[in-house]
Order: sequence, then C-alpha cells, then structure tokens
Amino acid sequence: MQVNAAVNGNRPTMTQDPDPQVVPKAERRRFSTEYKLRILAEADRCIEQGQIGALLRREGLYSSHLTTWRRQREQGTLGQKRGRKPDPQAAEIKRLEQENERLRVRLARAEHIIDVQKKLAQLLGTSPDETPSNES
Repeated sequence: MQVNAAVNGNRPTMTQDPDPQVVPKAERRRFSTEYKLRILAEADRCIEQGQIGALLRREGLYSSHLTTWRRQREQGTLGQKRGRKPDPQAAEIKRLEQENERLRVRLARAEHIIDVQKKLAQLLGTSPDETPSNES
C-alpha cells in the first residue's frame, strides 16, 4: 500500500498498487506421446558426458521425466491416458435403460387402448369377457 496526501484537507488516503510479485497460477505442462518418444530417442543417442543434461536444460525437463517416460515405454503405457477407466458395462446399461423407457411408452399406449375398448364395450352393452356366438 502507498500513502498519498489528498489535495483536500491534507488527509492521507490509501491506494493499493498491484503487487509485482504475484504471478498467475502456473498450469501443468502436458507432453504428447510423440514429444516423449522424440526426447527419449534423443536421450538414448547421447553418449558423451553432459549431453543428457544439456538436452534436459534445452527442453526445460527434469531427469525424473526421462525416468518416468522410460518406465512407461518399457511397460507399454506411454500413450495411455490417466484417470478413470470407462465402465465396460456403461454402454449396456444405457441400452437397457433406453429399451426400458421404450417399453414403458408402449405399455402406457396399450393400457390406454384397453381402457378405450372397455368403455366401448360398456357403451355397447357387452362385457369384454363375452365371446360372440353364432345363434340364429
């Protein structure tokens, strides 16, 4: 904070200057699979002392990046995404829910038709249980 003398009445006023030390929150860097493979290949070609260090400084990487990426490459998990795995049953559950909803709609329609048939039978004076007979 900086104290400034005000023009009216010489009362000090407080103004706040932005803090030059505050930096925006840094985002995590994300490396593509192609980039990781390129850096690993380049690191594997380094044979003289100090070449890997120069590579890491040039790319702004840590030695732990190489260690992790090499382990992932050996395990075959270098290009895999982290996080939750998709639920293998989710597609089947969604399909069954859609079918269930479709069947509910068909059932509601069928019940409506049955109600109309009962009312029609009552208006005509026949019961729905009676079967027409051919009496002459």
